[in-house]
Amino acid sequence: TEDGLHLNNSLSSPESEDFPRLTVPFGGTIKGGMRPGKKIVIMGIVDPNPTSFEISLCCGDSDVSPADVAVELQARFPDQQFVRNAFVSGEWGEEETSIPYFPFIPDQPFRLEMHCEYQRFRIFVDGHQLFDFHHRVSDLSGIDKIKIFGDLQLTKLG
Repeated sequence: TEDGLHLNNSLSSPESEDFPRLTVPFGGTIKGGMRPGKKIVIMGIVDPNPTSFEISLCCGDSDVSPADVAVELQARFPDQQFVRNAFVSGEWGEEETSIPYFPFIPDQPFRLEMHCEYQRFRIFVDGHQLFDFHHRVSDLSGIDKIKIFGDLQLTKLG
């Protein structure tokens, strides 16, 4: 229907003007960085035949040395895992893999929320708390980039 097409065009509504083009791979800036009480909402649709997708919150973009990754979330469909890790001072840390269930379904929409708290990120998918990821980067305000790539379409970011 024409209504469906119109909805897609409404992505440039005022609330999402920070991220005008939601194409994957996506890279955007988090204005003012992260802080306790701030949250990021990512809405998207999993591809019909997904292998994986990743969502990373990074500390700046540096060509000289790799930027720290405060948290990288990687959904792996073949083994139904949702893996978390961080890249700090040039090294990947220990992967965290435990989840109560795998929340993503091929060809289905999802809403992922990343709540920043003093000690950790709390990750919610479709309104259910899935896990906590304790901060490995101490300067939360330095976490000012978001990168998303893989087998998904983005519908909204805020």
